[in-house]
Amino acid sequence: MSRKSGHRLPAIHLQRAYEEPGAGDGYRVLVDHFWPRGRSRDTLKLDEWAKDLAPDAALIKWFGHKPERWDEFRRRYRAWLNEAQQQARLGELLHAASGSEITLVYGAKSETENQAVVIREAMLDM
Repeated sequence: MSRKSGHRLPAIHLQRAYEEPGAGDGYRVLVDHFWPRGRSRDTLKLDEWAKDLAPDAALIKWFGHKPERWDEFRRRYRAWLNEAQQQARLGELLHAASGSEITLVYGAKSETENQAVVIREAMLDM
């Protein structure tokens, strides 16, 4: 499902884990390394937990959601997502969605500086 092969990517939405799921969310994927506090599987209505695509604990700890570290976090995480194994995993995720919309669910407070933003960028660049 890449642009190079002429296939269109599905719409990829981002949603905080603390917002209610919507009927039009499509394939819902949690992209956090840690489970969001106070949220149950039933509440999140997930199709998948892609823990293996989340940044590792060391990178999360280093970033600490400090705005001044965002650009470097994004660069490091994107470099990791561009490796062959992660590219294959992103492709599997797109395939699992079967062309329907995808909602990447994350727990971070920031809507603009979180791992789901970077995963979406990587998927759109495939």
